[in-house]
Amino acid sequence: MQIQVNTDHNVHGGERLASYVSTDLEQSLSRFGTWLTRVEVHLSEDGGAGPEDKKCVIEARPGGKQPVAVTHHAATVDDAYAGAAHKLVRVLDSRYDRAHDHKGADSIRHMPVAEDADPAGNPQDSTPEIG
Repeated sequence: MQIQVNTDHNVHGGERLASYVSTDLEQSLSRFGTWLTRVEVHLSEDGGAGPEDKKCVIEARPGGKQPVAVTHHAATVDDAYAGAAHKLVRVLDSRYDRAHDHKGADSIRHMPVAEDADPAGNPQDSTPEIG
């Protein structure tokens, strides 16, 4: 899995920030290591004067599937990253489970046919006819 960290000119942290984000994502997403091909992190400042002007967008690319992107706004870069990383893990858990676990059981099509069923699979009435 390749991890790429991008920041705009308003976000400071440089190599230390990129190293922290890469290490943290490798640990958080280790379960999906063979399934994910690339993860891109974009840290930026919205430029607004509001309290939550830092933004983190994380895009994950599962092999053979459509990319998944999450966004989180916060007051600090650390909080924006932590929120986006948490959202990404939840989304990937859901997508991975759907792709690899079909509700935890076999399909009804794979169940054995009951002995008291006709060839079409309909149960036969076992009550005797009167008359």
